Amino acid sequence: MDIIHNLSLGISVALSAQNLLYALAGCVIGTLIGVLPGIGPVATIAMLLPITFHLPPTAALIMLAGIYYGAQYGGSTTSILVNLPGEASSVVTCIDGYQMARRGRAGAALSISAVGSFFAGTVGTIVIVLFAAPLTQMAQKFGPADYCSLMVLGLMAAIVLANGSVLKAIAMVLLGLLFGLVGTDVNTGTQRFTFDVAELSDGIDFAPIAMGLFGITEIILNFERRSRRSGAVKVGSLWPTREEVRRAWPAVLRGTGLGSILGVLPGGGPTLGAFSAYMLEKKISRDPSAFGRGAVEGVAGPESANNAAAQTSFIPMLTLGIPSNAVMALMVGAMIIQGIQPGPEVMMKNPELFWGMVASMWIGNFMLVIINLPLIGIWVKLLTVPYRFLAPAILLFCCIGAFSLQNSSFHIMQVAAFGVLGYIFARLGCEGAPFLLGLVLGPQLEEYFRRAMLLSRGDPLVFIQRPISLSLLLAATALLILMILPNLRQARNEAFQEEEV
Repeated sequence: MDIIHNLSLGISVALSAQNLLYALAGCVIGTLIGVLPGIGPVATIAMLLPITFHLPPTAALIMLAGIYYGAQYGGSTTSILVNLPGEASSVVTCIDGYQMARRGRAGAALSISAVGSFFAGTVGTIVIVLFAAPLTQMAQKFGPADYCSLMVLGLMAAIVLANGSVLKAIAMVLLGLLFGLVGTDVNTGTQRFTFDVAELSDGIDFAPIAMGLFGITEIILNFERRSRRSGAVKVGSLWPTREEVRRAWPAVLRGTGLGSILGVLPGGGPTLGAFSAYMLEKKISRDPSAFGRGAVEGVAGPESANNAAAQTSFIPMLTLGIPSNAVMALMVGAMIIQGIQPGPEVMMKNPELFWGMVASMWIGNFMLVIINLPLIGIWVKLLTVPYRFLAPAILLFCCIGAFSLQNSSFHIMQVAAFGVLGYIFARLGCEGAPFLLGLVLGPQLEEYFRRAMLLSRGDPLVFIQRPISLSLLLAATALLILMILPNLRQARNEAFQEEEV
């Protein structure tokens, strides 16, 4: 009965005129940035963070969530029609989706992608409804030592699941932790790593880092790349054949289940879910040679997986306060900007926000089906806009957003500095996501570590004396050991090599 009551509350919040408007805005923006290559939800949400200062908390988070899962829908459109993924999680859709389009089955591929995404998004939201409350109750039993160990596990998983070198991922996490220490020590009042710069006394603002590290860096990298555009194809009929439906629906179910699990994992998310689903479909297929030549399972499975993962990645962020990927780290930043402490207290102290956001995901997924299929022609035409016109607009928006934080040009300089730093990271083959996770979790990790040591009177054995903390540390150790094993390391490298193709 509690679930029914909570859902009724959430639906009443989500169906308000204001929240419906922001859900629609988020879905449209998400679809747009999913269609346009080289922008992505991370950069877009980073640029829009300053706007959330002036919005009610529920409306702001509903809009940002709509951008995130809306991008998963939009990315499939150009992957299928013009062999150009607008979003990283849609890279694998190009393999078979574009081949279907070349055979005149673009409409069927788009329909299967949209319906599979809607089904997976709906199931992912149901998973949130069923498991959010038990996880929150479990989280309320956590002490400072348990939270500290949980964050260590999250950082370890982010390292294991990051693209490229493990050593580089570790370095990025540690660098993020160090940047998180900048500012005034809340216990002693001592300023740390500020170098007598008054603007750094409150720490480095989250929004300029995100805008520079993702938005500005993407602009620079996109100007470096030589855009390779294929000719658009005719959409054709949107109705799949009976045979295509028969082959697609088991792949949708498998992709939904796999994506729902991988979305919860720290460091996982839509990209990992999509590639894992594609590899699964290829392994269990009776005709693996069909993949790469227009296999409908190669569209249905990954597209379902990335949307399910996009939904369930909200679970650790909403219930435990642990972001599972870079976008969730930005969502944590948005909640902190609104004065809301992420974690189990959100469901207890802000039930309207929590359940309103969950209910809006159902509404948003329905909106996305309506937005994507009828407007396919418009989205394709957007690809003809030269990036040299889009980039200055993005840059201007970043500068305005950074200046509006405190009406200070210092934040614009921060955006520029982190844009250069992000470009250096990219050239060195280092991902920005582990850095961002380290930055977000660093201050919390330090706070809970200090609390645990204070309560235990300086005894470090408290981390292994508490069963929950010990279990989490053992899980983190197991992840590290598994990473050392040659077979897993080879499989991980192969997965990311396929992603880069």
